[in-house]
Amino acid sequence: MRIMVTGGAGFIGSHLVDKLSEKHEVKVYDNLSSGKIEFIEKHMNKKNFEFVKADLLDLETLKRETRDIDLVYHVAANPDVKLGAKDTKIHFEQNVRTTYNLLEAMRINDIRDIIFTSTSTVYGEAKTIPTPEDYGPLIPISLYGASKLAAEAFITSYAHTFGMKAVIFRFANIVGPRSTHGVIYDFIMKLRRNPRELEILGDGTQSKSYLYVKDCIDAIIFGYEHRKEDVEIFNIGSEDWINVRKIADIVVEEMKLRNVKYKFTGGKRGWKGDVPKMLLSIDKIKNYGWKPKYNSEESVRLTVRHLLREL
Repeated sequence: MRIMVTGGAGFIGSHLVDKLSEKHEVKVYDNLSSGKIEFIEKHMNKKNFEFVKADLLDLETLKRETRDIDLVYHVAANPDVKLGAKDTKIHFEQNVRTTYNLLEAMRINDIRDIIFTSTSTVYGEAKTIPTPEDYGPLIPISLYGASKLAAEAFITSYAHTFGMKAVIFRFANIVGPRSTHGVIYDFIMKLRRNPRELEILGDGTQSKSYLYVKDCIDAIIFGYEHRKEDVEIFNIGSEDWINVRKIADIVVEEMKLRNVKYKFTGGKRGWKGDVPKMLLSIDKIKNYGWKPKYNSEESVRLTVRHLLREL
């Protein structure tokens, strides 16, 4: 099978490429705006691997590069939730327009299969926790969440209109080696600059599910192979949550620091658009036969250890 991974040089995308390239021909399509070539460097000389440095906003290049593709994993996105409050256009351009362009290229080249990495933020501040896939109405509170929900809508409507098949994965917080942003990364960088004090956005009680990236990749492959519907939606996450203060404690402990003063910015949110409580129900994919190996605390601790070696 000939597979394209958009954003394949990024955090999640590169781990996905590692797995897919064991059995398939893989083409990575990435503009390297947030991805890193070193994440996929080990594949560069393999016969079953191709890298295309290009932007999803370039429809003509996209149409040309998808001509020989059987299946698309659409992982590319701007994942910085906070950024939407400062630049209101970026998530529309990089998450919505890019998805439309990809779907158009697929339609023109008669590609029928797409797998999309979405997010828990499409649910907004859900009143049902753990939150199942059929929860509604979906009212995202960040422009990032809105852009992912819009992308989902384009995918499901293209699937219905043009006979495509789609699997949509709504992720909890994915963490692990090669992370380039997020609370764990931020805490490590802040403490390296000042090991005596750590600024924590919000009040530290924000509680969310964290999933180790290896579990995430296994879930994506499993969900695609075991799908039952032409359009299938799965929540992917761990079955528990952890609060921000506990994450700070783990980072401090793993960095072997003492007497670190926590400085909270206050309020129940870390930033505009931050969802203070998030725990996804993963009963659906568990009933299909998948479950995570690591809980949230284990995922966070493993990630801290990896990043301390990497950064």
